[in-house]
Amino acid sequence: MFHFIWYILVGLVAGILAKSVMHTHMTIFWTIVLGVIGSILGGAITHIFSRPANERYHPAGIIFSTLGSILVLFICYKLKIHFPQI
Repeated sequence: MFHFIWYILVGLVAGILAKSVMHTHMTIFWTIVLGVIGSILGGAITHIFSRPANERYHPAGIIFSTLGSILVLFICYKLKIHFPQI
């Protein structure tokens, strides 16, 4: 159960950072969804290049989660996909 709460918290932080960098406005729900998708994308990229010593936490987790969220926002911007705003 704590694992899902951790996904939501990391997703929220990564989503807030990504939407701040990309100057995008969206609801808190879509911010969390964006962050979780970015976390999955960033985690997949990090695990391809280096596996963590312990299987639970990667040191660059929040950084690559944010970069993955920025990438998702950039792709959505190029495809003209808009999120619900506040």
